[in-house]
Amino acid sequence: MKLEPKEQIKTLLAQKAKKQKDLAEKMSKMTGGNYNSKTFSAKLNRESFTYKEMLLIAEILGYDIQFVNNNNELI
Repeated sequence: MKLEPKEQIKTLLAQKAKKQKDLAEKMSKMTGGNYNSKTFSAKLNRESFTYKEMLLIAEILGYDIQFVNNNNELI
């Protein structure tokens, strides 16, 4: 069973012992954008992060996003 994006992000944050606030602050510093705990939480609940934001979240948490085809072959 695959986790929804919201649950994936929450799981990764828990594994890294980080809070949504920490991630939002780091995203703001890296992008110059206006991320705070409230806006981050709203985007998380709506699952409205862009792909670029998801790449940034993965980078901050120390992960890469990869595409794997249905035959489990790495692209």
